[in-house]
Amino acid sequence: MLKNFINIFNIPELRKKLLFTLGVLVVFRLGCHIPVIGIDLGALNQLISNASSMLGGLFRYLDIFSGGALSQSTLFALGVMPYVTASIMMQVLTLAVPQLEQMAKEGEYGRKIINQYTRYLAVFIAIIQSSGYIALLKSQNLVVNPGWGFNIIFVISLTVGSLFVMWLGEQISLFGIGNGSSMIIFAGIVARFPEYLGRTIHAVRDLGTLSVFTALLILLIYLAITACIVFLEKGERKIPVQYSRRVVGNKVYGGQSTYIPLKLNSAGVMPVIFTGAVLQIPIFITSLLVQRGPAWLVPFSKTVADILNQNGLLFNVLQFLLIIAFSYFYTAIIFNPEELADNIKKGGGFIPGIRPGKKTAEFFNYLLLRIGLIGAIYLGLLALSPNIMTAFISNMPFILGGTGLLIVVLTALELAAQMESYLIEHRYEGFVTGGRLKPRSVR
Repeated sequence: MLKNFINIFNIPELRKKLLFTLGVLVVFRLGCHIPVIGIDLGALNQLISNASSMLGGLFRYLDIFSGGALSQSTLFALGVMPYVTASIMMQVLTLAVPQLEQMAKEGEYGRKIINQYTRYLAVFIAIIQSSGYIALLKSQNLVVNPGWGFNIIFVISLTVGSLFVMWLGEQISLFGIGNGSSMIIFAGIVARFPEYLGRTIHAVRDLGTLSVFTALLILLIYLAITACIVFLEKGERKIPVQYSRRVVGNKVYGGQSTYIPLKLNSAGVMPVIFTGAVLQIPIFITSLLVQRGPAWLVPFSKTVADILNQNGLLFNVLQFLLIIAFSYFYTAIIFNPEELADNIKKGGGFIPGIRPGKKTAEFFNYLLLRIGLIGAIYLGLLALSPNIMTAFISNMPFILGGTGLLIVVLTALELAAQMESYLIEHRYEGFVTGGRLKPRSVR
């Protein structure tokens, strides 16, 4: 393994990409420590650490993706989430709006236009989120000198910071290694690991609120969750495809066999992120109405706020069901059974035992329904894992959500696969002795 990591730096192109990516991530982490003045950070951290606060739960969720920048009210407090949300919304609009769907099929030119629309939408979302953020801070009396001048400066600062983070992610995608947005979120989550370790040691050694056994149990649980994620993410159903032999003159074409990999979790982490983005809206609105809404609307707002409390049963059930729904929805976006079946038929291929065309599409839909349900339930349980852990383990020194852990593992697997392809291309051995990182077959 050590030899393989050394070989990474023997490939000039890969070495440049890695160093460039590391440099961009360093810039991102530096920006996460540039404060936007005017916020009472002590009171803000006290609000975030309040486990029973709905608003604190919302901030804790968003703080995961900003790498701690939100809790410190820094320039990069919004992180890359406005761009991620805009990307998801544009993918949905591409299916719903025929003009955008046609544009997406026009190749590189169409994709560039859609990417530009995504950036414009990200700017709009960043303005809305930063405006909502300052409104929530003011509702909790966390702004030192509130006023229109401060509001404008705050919104501009966070919006510009988010756009700069978006630009950093695009530079990684173009000139570095890995997906830019994923790498930014990955860096933010991993950067907090030393803080989590320090909190745990402090709770065990200094405060005495956590026993050594409980600390080791927490470590084992997270290791087990990580192993489970790797195991399930590498799982796939291999669908065999046979191509008919054709004789043209003296040459024989086709006749080979291949397979189509159908992953257990085709949607990745997007359903969880999308669910979080959807649930943020009612939480944000009800929080404002409880604090500043008309008197006749406050009781109703409090009822909705109690339902949307992250520690409540109804919220967890709603989150679980939304994740399952969005898993199927997002899988439908990235996997089109009819189009795939048509392409196989046009290429002279067929699935053994299945008639080409409509029957093949129905077969794909059947598999997606079965395999997708397992993947959706797995994502839902993973998202609920922090609440499940806190229900059985009191005085948790930190809460690393299953969503954050999933992003870390998926990004690490993608990064390892890309580096391995470079190593194999230059005739070096991959990270796994004897060949590539092999997927696990699912029957």
